[in-house]
Amino acid sequence: MDVRHVIDEYRWTPLQYLVICLCFFLNMLDGMDVLAIALAAPVLAREWQINPDTLGFVFSAALVGMALGAILIAPKADVWGRRRLVIICMTVIAVGMLLTPLAKMVPQLVVLRFLTGLGVGGMVASMATMSAEFSPKRTRNLAVTFVQAGYPVGAAVLGLIGAKLIPAFGWNSVFILAGLLTTLSIPIVAILLPESPEFLLQKQPKGSLEKLNKILRKMGHPQMTELPPIAGSAQANRTGVAALFSKEYRTTTVLLWVGFFMAFGTLYFLLSWIPELATNTGLTLEFAIYSGAVLNVGAFFGMVTLGFLADRIGLKRVIVAWLVLAALVMVLFGNFQTSVAILLALCVIGFFMEGGFIGIYAAAAQVYPTLIRNTGVGWAIGAGRTGAILSPYIAGVLVREGMSMVSLFKIFSAPLLVGAAAIGMMKAKQMIISTNSTPASGPAVKSSRAKD
Repeated sequence: MDVRHVIDEYRWTPLQYLVICLCFFLNMLDGMDVLAIALAAPVLAREWQINPDTLGFVFSAALVGMALGAILIAPKADVWGRRRLVIICMTVIAVGMLLTPLAKMVPQLVVLRFLTGLGVGGMVASMATMSAEFSPKRTRNLAVTFVQAGYPVGAAVLGLIGAKLIPAFGWNSVFILAGLLTTLSIPIVAILLPESPEFLLQKQPKGSLEKLNKILRKMGHPQMTELPPIAGSAQANRTGVAALFSKEYRTTTVLLWVGFFMAFGTLYFLLSWIPELATNTGLTLEFAIYSGAVLNVGAFFGMVTLGFLADRIGLKRVIVAWLVLAALVMVLFGNFQTSVAILLALCVIGFFMEGGFIGIYAAAAQVYPTLIRNTGVGWAIGAGRTGAILSPYIAGVLVREGMSMVSLFKIFSAPLLVGAAAIGMMKAKQMIISTNSTPASGPAVKSSRAKD
């Protein structure tokens, strides 16, 4: 039986919904873990007397870890399995978050933020991969973008809680809360999250048939009596980073990396600096924290809307439109003067900016075959995160030199246009999940479950 065919052609099952919801929740936790430092920054900078460029270095520490995690750790999911890697990364994140409140000096804070970022970077690619591999083709864009939308939801939730928590209990309270949530979630994931069926078919580690049949049974489909042979040409079964630059994927890989680099740069300028910039303009601490939460609320709706439209009019078109519109609103940001207008503008920027950004995740999760999917997504994210590493530090230097919030928004709108151009150059036919799985001999076994 062709498992990919079964997933693509038959209706959603409770197990698939469970996987998507778990991945969404894990991305929520990642959003909390990464953005905790941005929420704590105004108080931390005042208590520790940290200047803006040093604060930018602290912001970048987690992003360096996330880049290295995406490049060095995420590809291990193509060897060890998606589920195992997720559990390992969650453990690393929990340790980093819970130790952060104990930091007394900037170097300690930098090391712990790096450790947390390492775990997050290793795990994020698996969320995109798992959601793509468990979802039917007809709703795959929506599934992947919905899962990634958990990231801004987590950041927004922590922002709303942090606006009350930080003034009452200090900057370290948000790290304790996020760290405890991550720790408590590890056994839940270990019990409920299954391995990817496509990984089991392609790598066939020990016990694959039993694990695959357990998944099929929970989905209400017939079980397999034996695994199909791992067949295909040497080129099709090529793994590792070198495969990303084979003749078939070279152009796609370069364009994805450019798109991610540009979008990451603008996104992490916004996520890292909005609370601090809002405070510098004379707004209250509570309002400054809310401004970051509003950005992420808009992001959630932008991501889901993009996924919905992408399944109907094409992923590439929507990504390009979202990034261009985000750049336009950022250029016009100086026209918004009142507190309510500023919050509304940030919400709209979040809608288009993060919506378009997550659309690139959906593209990355669909253009590579199973054997290199996590490697492809991980390296694209890792390459892109160099933009995320540089932009908070560059913004910190510009803030120190006295540049206004309005001018910074105009400067960081430019990368969005470059990213939109890169994605626009990708071939639309590439943005559909690629698989090199080989069905067993004979026709696919059909389930008695009705199609949608």
